[in-house]
Amino acid sequence: MLELRQFRQFIAVAEELSFRRAAERLHMAQPPLTAAIRKIEAEVGTRLLERSNRVTGLTEAGLIFLEEARRTVSQADRAIQVTKRAGQGLVGSLRLTFVGASSAHDLLPRVLKNFRKRHAEVELELRQATTAEQLAALRAERADLGFVVSPLLDAEDITAEVLFTDVLVAALPEDHSLARLKRLCLSDLAGEPWLLYPRREGPGLHSRVIEACSQAGFTPWIVQEAIQMDTILSLIAGGLGITLTTRTFAAEGRRGISFRELYGAGTPIRYELALAYRSRSPVIEAFAAMTRAEAKATMAKRPGHNERARQGPSSGRALRKR
Repeated sequence: MLELRQFRQFIAVAEELSFRRAAERLHMAQPPLTAAIRKIEAEVGTRLLERSNRVTGLTEAGLIFLEEARRTVSQADRAIQVTKRAGQGLVGSLRLTFVGASSAHDLLPRVLKNFRKRHAEVELELRQATTAEQLAALRAERADLGFVVSPLLDAEDITAEVLFTDVLVAALPEDHSLARLKRLCLSDLAGEPWLLYPRREGPGLHSRVIEACSQAGFTPWIVQEAIQMDTILSLIAGGLGITLTTRTFAAEGRRGISFRELYGAGTPIRYELALAYRSRSPVIEAFAAMTRAEAKATMAKRPGHNERARQGPSSGRALRKR
Protein backbone atom coordinates (compact mmCIF):
# COMPACT_ATOMS: atom_id res chain seq x y z
CA MET A 1 0.00 0.00 0.00
CA LEU A 2 1.42 3.34 -1.05
CA GLU A 3 1.78 6.13 1.50
CA LEU A 4 0.82 9.76 0.98
CA ARG A 5 4.53 10.65 1.12
CA GLN A 6 5.17 8.46 -1.93
CA PHE A 7 2.43 10.17 -3.92
CA ARG A 8 4.01 13.56 -3.18
CA GLN A 9 7.43 12.24 -4.24
CA PHE A 10 6.11 11.00 -7.57
CA ILE A 11 4.28 14.27 -8.24
CA ALA A 12 7.51 16.22 -7.66
CA VAL A 13 9.51 14.04 -10.06
CA ALA A 14 6.75 14.06 -12.70
CA GLU A 15 6.40 17.84 -12.57
CA GLU A 16 10.13 18.61 -12.48
CA LEU A 17 11.19 15.80 -14.89
CA SER A 18 14.40 15.78 -12.91
CA PHE A 19 15.37 13.72 -9.87
CA ARG A 20 17.80 16.43 -8.78
CA ARG A 21 15.29 19.28 -8.91
CA ALA A 22 12.57 17.13 -7.35
CA ALA A 23 14.92 16.15 -4.51
CA GLU A 24 15.71 19.83 -3.87
CA ARG A 25 12.00 20.65 -3.90
CA LEU A 26 11.31 17.86 -1.39
CA HIS A 27 14.36 18.76 0.74
CA MET A 28 15.81 15.25 0.50
CA ALA A 29 18.79 13.52 -1.08
CA GLN A 30 18.53 12.28 -4.67
CA PRO A 31 19.40 8.57 -4.18
CA PRO A 32 16.53 7.88 -1.70
CA LEU A 33 14.13 9.63 -4.09
CA THR A 34 15.27 7.47 -7.01
CA ALA A 35 14.78 4.39 -4.89
CA ALA A 36 11.31 5.62 -3.80
CA ILE A 37 10.16 5.93 -7.42
CA ARG A 38 11.40 2.40 -8.19
CA LYS A 39 9.38 1.11 -5.20
CA ILE A 40 6.27 2.90 -6.51
CA GLU A 41 6.70 1.32 -9.95
CA ALA A 42 7.19 -2.07 -8.31
CA GLU A 43 4.05 -1.57 -6.25
CA VAL A 44 1.83 -0.64 -9.21
CA GLY A 45 3.51 -3.21 -11.43
CA THR A 46 4.36 -0.99 -14.40
CA ARG A 47 6.82 1.66 -15.55
CA LEU A 48 5.68 5.22 -14.89
CA LEU A 49 8.61 7.31 -16.14
CA GLU A 50 10.38 7.41 -19.48
CA ARG A 51 14.09 7.68 -18.69
CA SER A 52 17.56 6.89 -19.86
CA ASN A 53 20.26 8.87 -18.09
CA ARG A 54 17.54 11.34 -17.11
CA VAL A 55 13.75 11.60 -16.96
CA THR A 56 12.38 12.41 -20.40
CA GLY A 57 8.66 12.09 -19.78
CA LEU A 58 5.83 9.98 -18.39
CA THR A 59 4.43 6.78 -19.80
CA GLU A 60 0.70 6.49 -20.48
CA ALA A 61 0.37 4.74 -17.13
CA GLY A 62 2.49 7.48 -15.55
CA LEU A 63 0.17 10.22 -16.82
CA ILE A 64 -2.82 8.45 -15.32
CA PHE A 65 -0.97 7.83 -12.06
CA LEU A 66 0.02 11.53 -11.88
CA GLU A 67 -3.60 12.63 -12.21
CA GLU A 68 -4.74 10.18 -9.53
CA ALA A 69 -1.82 11.08 -7.26
CA ARG A 70 -2.71 14.77 -7.45
CA ARG A 71 -6.33 13.95 -6.67
CA THR A 72 -5.29 11.78 -3.73
CA VAL A 73 -3.00 14.43 -2.24
CA SER A 74 -5.60 17.15 -2.77
CA GLN A 75 -8.28 15.11 -1.04
CA ALA A 76 -5.93 14.31 1.83
CA ASP A 77 -5.09 18.01 2.25
CA ARG A 78 -8.78 18.87 2.18
CA ALA A 79 -9.54 16.21 4.78
CA ILE A 80 -6.95 17.77 7.08
CA GLN A 81 -8.27 21.30 6.55
CA VAL A 82 -11.91 20.28 7.03
CA THR A 83 -10.99 18.42 10.21
CA LYS A 84 -9.11 21.45 11.52
CA ARG A 85 -12.11 23.67 10.75
CA ALA A 86 -14.38 21.22 12.49
CA GLY A 87 -12.16 21.35 15.55
CA GLN A 88 -12.36 25.14 15.44
CA GLY A 89 -16.13 25.07 14.98
CA LEU A 90 -15.94 26.52 11.44
CA VAL A 91 -18.35 24.03 9.88
CA GLY A 92 -22.10 23.57 10.03
CA SER A 93 -24.65 26.23 9.15
CA LEU A 94 -25.26 29.92 9.71
CA ARG A 95 -28.75 31.43 9.64
CA LEU A 96 -28.77 35.05 8.48
CA THR A 97 -31.58 37.57 8.37
CA PHE A 98 -31.42 41.02 6.82
CA VAL A 99 -33.51 44.14 6.28
CA GLY A 100 -34.58 45.03 2.76
CA ALA A 101 -32.61 48.28 2.85
CA SER A 102 -30.35 49.40 0.04
CA SER A 103 -27.44 49.66 2.46
CA ALA A 104 -27.76 45.97 3.34
CA HIS A 105 -28.05 45.04 -0.33
CA ASP A 106 -24.84 46.97 -0.99
CA LEU A 107 -22.86 45.18 1.72
CA LEU A 108 -24.31 41.70 2.09
CA PRO A 109 -23.46 40.25 -1.36
CA ARG A 110 -19.75 41.00 -0.94
CA VAL A 111 -19.68 39.52 2.56
CA LEU A 112 -21.43 36.36 1.38
CA LYS A 113 -19.11 35.95 -1.61
CA ASN A 114 -15.93 36.24 0.47
CA PHE A 115 -17.29 34.14 3.32
CA ARG A 116 -18.17 31.29 0.97
CA LYS A 117 -14.69 31.40 -0.52
CA ARG A 118 -13.02 31.03 2.86
CA HIS A 119 -15.58 28.85 4.63
CA ALA A 120 -17.11 26.63 1.96
CA GLU A 121 -18.05 24.01 4.58
CA VAL A 122 -20.50 26.40 6.25
CA GLU A 123 -24.03 26.28 4.86
CA LEU A 124 -25.70 29.69 4.71
CA GLU A 125 -29.44 30.15 5.18
CA LEU A 126 -30.77 33.62 4.25
CA ARG A 127 -34.09 35.31 4.98
CA GLN A 128 -35.26 38.89 4.56
CA ALA A 129 -37.11 40.30 7.57
CA THR A 130 -37.86 43.54 9.37
CA THR A 131 -35.76 44.58 12.35
CA ALA A 132 -38.50 43.54 14.78
CA GLU A 133 -38.85 40.14 13.10
CA GLN A 134 -35.12 39.62 13.24
CA LEU A 135 -34.89 40.37 16.95
CA ALA A 136 -37.69 37.89 17.60
CA ALA A 137 -35.88 35.27 15.51
CA LEU A 138 -32.63 35.83 17.41
CA ARG A 139 -34.41 35.45 20.74
CA ALA A 140 -36.21 32.29 19.58
CA GLU A 141 -32.89 30.89 18.25
CA ARG A 142 -34.29 30.74 14.72
CA ALA A 143 -31.47 33.00 13.50
CA ASP A 144 -27.79 33.43 14.35
CA LEU A 145 -27.05 36.87 12.91
CA GLY A 146 -29.14 39.75 11.64
CA PHE A 147 -28.56 42.91 9.62
CA VAL A 148 -30.84 45.32 11.48
CA VAL A 149 -31.55 49.03 11.63
CA SER A 150 -30.56 50.63 14.91
CA PRO A 151 -31.12 52.08 17.42
CA LEU A 152 -32.63 49.03 19.07
CA LEU A 153 -35.19 49.68 21.77
CA ASP A 154 -35.67 47.34 24.74
CA ALA A 155 -32.99 45.01 23.43
CA GLU A 156 -30.49 44.73 26.26
CA ASP A 157 -30.11 41.01 25.47
CA ILE A 158 -28.98 41.70 21.90
CA THR A 159 -25.46 42.72 20.88
CA ALA A 160 -25.46 45.11 17.92
CA GLU A 161 -22.41 46.42 16.09
CA VAL A 162 -23.04 49.49 13.95
CA LEU A 163 -21.52 48.78 10.55
CA PHE A 164 -21.99 52.15 8.90
CA THR A 165 -24.09 55.26 9.19
CA ASP A 166 -26.15 57.04 6.57
CA VAL A 167 -28.24 60.22 6.71
CA LEU A 168 -31.94 60.53 5.89
CA VAL A 169 -33.06 62.86 3.11
CA ALA A 170 -36.51 63.93 1.95
CA ALA A 171 -38.21 62.09 -0.92
CA LEU A 172 -41.16 63.84 -2.58
CA PRO A 173 -43.00 63.71 -5.90
CA GLU A 174 -40.98 65.44 -8.61
CA ASP A 175 -43.87 67.83 -9.35
CA HIS A 176 -44.22 68.82 -5.68
CA SER A 177 -43.93 72.55 -5.02
CA LEU A 178 -41.03 71.94 -2.58
CA ALA A 179 -39.07 70.08 -5.26
CA ARG A 180 -37.92 73.40 -6.72
CA LEU A 181 -35.77 73.97 -3.62
CA LYS A 182 -32.28 72.45 -3.50
CA ARG A 183 -32.44 71.94 0.26
CA LEU A 184 -35.32 71.66 2.66
CA CYS A 185 -35.70 72.45 6.28
CA LEU A 186 -37.35 69.55 8.07
CA SER A 187 -40.07 71.94 9.26
CA ASP A 188 -40.97 72.56 5.59
CA LEU A 189 -42.51 69.07 5.64
CA ALA A 190 -45.00 69.93 8.41
CA GLY A 191 -48.56 69.44 7.19
CA GLU A 192 -47.50 67.18 4.32
CA PRO A 193 -48.98 63.67 4.09
CA TRP A 194 -46.27 61.26 5.28
CA LEU A 195 -45.63 57.65 4.30
CA LEU A 196 -43.61 55.71 6.88
CA TYR A 197 -42.80 52.17 7.95
CA PRO A 198 -44.75 50.90 10.99
CA ARG A 199 -43.30 51.61 14.39
CA ARG A 200 -43.72 47.97 15.42
CA GLU A 201 -41.33 46.83 12.67
CA GLY A 202 -38.53 49.30 13.33
CA PRO A 203 -39.26 51.15 16.57
CA GLY A 204 -35.80 52.65 16.98
CA LEU A 205 -35.58 54.45 13.65
CA HIS A 206 -39.29 55.29 13.70
CA SER A 207 -38.85 56.98 17.08
CA ARG A 208 -35.77 58.80 15.80
CA VAL A 209 -37.79 60.29 12.91
CA ILE A 210 -40.71 61.28 15.16
CA GLU A 211 -38.33 62.89 17.64
CA ALA A 212 -36.57 64.84 14.87
CA CYS A 213 -39.91 66.15 13.63
CA SER A 214 -40.80 67.14 17.19
CA GLN A 215 -37.56 69.11 17.46
CA ALA A 216 -38.51 70.82 14.20
CA GLY A 217 -41.84 71.84 15.75
CA PHE A 218 -44.40 69.41 14.35
CA THR A 219 -45.84 65.91 14.46
CA PRO A 220 -45.88 64.17 11.06
CA TRP A 221 -49.27 63.43 9.53
CA ILE A 222 -48.90 59.75 8.64
CA VAL A 223 -51.42 58.71 5.96
CA GLN A 224 -49.93 55.38 4.91
CA GLU A 225 -47.56 52.75 6.31
CA ALA A 226 -45.56 50.12 4.42
CA ILE A 227 -42.80 47.73 5.45
CA GLN A 228 -40.62 48.00 2.34
CA MET A 229 -38.96 51.26 1.25
CA ASP A 230 -39.41 50.25 -2.38
CA THR A 231 -43.17 50.19 -1.81
CA ILE A 232 -43.12 53.58 -0.08
CA LEU A 233 -41.11 55.18 -2.88
CA SER A 234 -43.49 53.78 -5.48
CA LEU A 235 -46.35 55.46 -3.64
CA ILE A 236 -44.36 58.70 -3.42
CA ALA A 237 -43.83 58.61 -7.19
CA GLY A 238 -47.61 58.26 -7.48
CA GLY A 239 -48.07 61.53 -5.60
CA LEU A 240 -49.46 60.08 -2.37
CA GLY A 241 -47.16 62.02 -0.06
CA ILE A 242 -43.56 62.39 1.15
CA THR A 243 -41.13 60.33 3.18
CA LEU A 244 -37.57 60.22 4.48
CA THR A 245 -35.10 57.75 3.02
CA THR A 246 -31.35 57.22 3.01
CA ARG A 247 -28.78 58.93 0.83
CA THR A 248 -27.95 55.47 -0.48
CA PHE A 249 -31.46 55.03 -1.85
CA ALA A 250 -31.40 58.60 -3.19
CA ALA A 251 -28.12 57.98 -5.00
CA GLU A 252 -29.77 55.16 -6.95
CA GLY A 253 -32.36 57.60 -8.29
CA ARG A 254 -36.04 56.88 -8.84
CA ARG A 255 -38.30 58.05 -11.66
CA GLY A 256 -40.97 60.48 -10.51
CA ILE A 257 -39.20 61.34 -7.21
CA SER A 258 -37.04 64.27 -6.13
CA PHE A 259 -34.60 63.79 -3.26
CA ARG A 260 -33.54 66.75 -1.14
CA GLU A 261 -31.02 67.22 1.68
CA LEU A 262 -32.45 68.32 5.01
CA TYR A 263 -31.13 70.96 7.39
CA GLY A 264 -32.28 72.90 10.42
CA ALA A 265 -33.70 71.73 13.75
CA GLY A 266 -33.91 67.96 14.17
CA THR A 267 -31.29 67.18 11.51
CA PRO A 268 -29.25 65.34 10.54
CA ILE A 269 -31.30 62.20 11.15
CA ARG A 270 -28.97 59.23 11.24
CA TYR A 271 -29.69 55.81 9.76
CA GLU A 272 -27.50 53.01 11.12
CA LEU A 273 -27.13 49.51 9.75
CA ALA A 274 -25.98 47.10 12.47
CA LEU A 275 -25.04 43.45 12.82
CA ALA A 276 -27.03 41.86 15.66
CA TYR A 277 -26.52 38.58 17.51
CA ARG A 278 -27.10 37.00 20.91
CA SER A 279 -24.62 34.14 21.07
CA ARG A 280 -21.02 33.69 19.96
CA SER A 281 -19.39 30.81 18.12
CA PRO A 282 -16.36 30.44 15.82
CA VAL A 283 -18.64 30.65 12.78
CA ILE A 284 -20.44 33.75 14.05
CA GLU A 285 -17.12 35.39 14.97
CA ALA A 286 -15.68 34.63 11.51
CA PHE A 287 -18.71 36.08 9.72
CA ALA A 288 -18.78 39.15 11.97
CA ALA A 289 -15.08 39.83 11.39
CA MET A 290 -15.51 39.63 7.63
CA THR A 291 -18.59 41.88 7.79
CA ARG A 292 -16.69 44.52 9.78
CA ALA A 293 -13.90 44.53 7.21
CA GLU A 294 -16.31 44.86 4.27
CA ALA A 295 -18.28 47.61 6.02
CA LYS A 296 -15.08 49.56 6.67
CA ALA A 297 -14.11 49.22 3.01
CA THR A 298 -17.59 50.36 1.96
CA MET A 299 -17.39 53.50 4.08
CA ALA A 300 -13.90 54.26 2.76
CA LYS A 301 -15.35 54.42 -0.75
CA ARG A 302 -18.00 56.96 0.30
CA PRO A 303 -16.19 60.28 0.81
CA GLY A 304 -19.54 62.10 0.91
CA HIS A 305 -20.50 60.35 4.10
CA ASN A 306 -18.94 62.17 7.02
CA GLU A 307 -20.64 60.04 9.62
CA ARG A 308 -18.14 57.53 10.97
CA ALA A 309 -19.12 53.88 11.28
CA ARG A 310 -18.52 52.57 14.77
CA GLN A 311 -16.61 49.31 14.60
CA GLY A 312 -16.70 48.06 18.18
CA PRO A 313 -19.52 45.91 19.53
CA SER A 314 -22.25 47.66 21.48
CA SER A 315 -25.04 46.19 23.50
CA GLY A 316 -28.66 46.86 22.73
CA ARG A 317 -28.69 49.23 25.68
CA ALA A 318 -25.80 51.25 24.22
CA LEU A 319 -27.70 51.67 20.97
CA ARG A 320 -30.93 52.73 22.56
CA LYS A 321 -32.29 56.15 21.72
CA ARG A 322 -31.33 58.73 24.27
